[in-house]
Amino acid sequence: MNALRTTVLLASLTALLVLAGKALGGNVGMILALGLAVVMNFGSYWFSDKLVLRLYRAQPVGPDSAPELCSVVEELAGRAKMPMPAVYIIETDTPNAFATGRSPEHAAVAATTGLLRIMNREELIAVLAHELSHVRHRDTLVSAIAATLAGAITMLANMAQWMLLFGGLGGNNDEEGEGGGLLGALVMMILAPIAATLIQLAVSRSREFGADQGGAELTGNPMWLASALRKLEQANTHAPMRAAAHHPATAHLFIVNPLGGLRLARLFATHPSTDERIRRLEAMTRP
Repeated sequence: MNALRTTVLLASLTALLVLAGKALGGNVGMILALGLAVVMNFGSYWFSDKLVLRLYRAQPVGPDSAPELCSVVEELAGRAKMPMPAVYIIETDTPNAFATGRSPEHAAVAATTGLLRIMNREELIAVLAHELSHVRHRDTLVSAIAATLAGAITMLANMAQWMLLFGGLGGNNDEEGEGGGLLGALVMMILAPIAATLIQLAVSRSREFGADQGGAELTGNPMWLASALRKLEQANTHAPMRAAAHHPATAHLFIVNPLGGLRLARLFATHPSTDERIRRLEAMTRP
């Protein structure tokens, strides 16, 4: 069900991008928007992992520099029968983690120094199992594509604002019947970014529940992850990650919202309610 829902949501994002292009530039704009979607998805497929790791200044580590972290990742990868991903550490006191990469063969897992400091071994195993579950089900690629499409739609809306300022919006679309003219462009300029953001967030939230379940099954103890989520929620609400505030489009990658303490972030939540996630994990322990 989650896979079907995600497919529908991604298709909706693509359709929204094409409609935005048509509203802003008629048939030519629609073709350009479709081309933009293809180019940006190609870029996100090949380069999204490198970009996000660079944004957070993640440093690669090995068994010598981070023995426990690498040991846990290697053990979990073996259980999941998947290749060992590259392992990174992010220097920040805020505890969190994310996975990225287009496939299990080209994946990376990043943990913050804050996470390694506050988690016991069982909780660390649970967090990393959650992230490996994202990789195993290719959620990392899906999330990158969703973020790219949403970003493209927002970019089109920003272009429309500049076109409006300089009198280039609407043009002859009404006469040619190619688009919705000025009114259609204005509506799309306002509503398209909001709709794109909501669809992207729906993709993110639907994948988190699946990764929670997959991670719990990988460890064999759902309560380890429930305990970790409680700690992470409290820490990220009290002290949001500063780097994530500069790159809010990447917030969906983390196991919990790194901007949890910001009111605006709560309005556009990238993650389902932590209480609901814990409730579902607890339900997995009942006969």
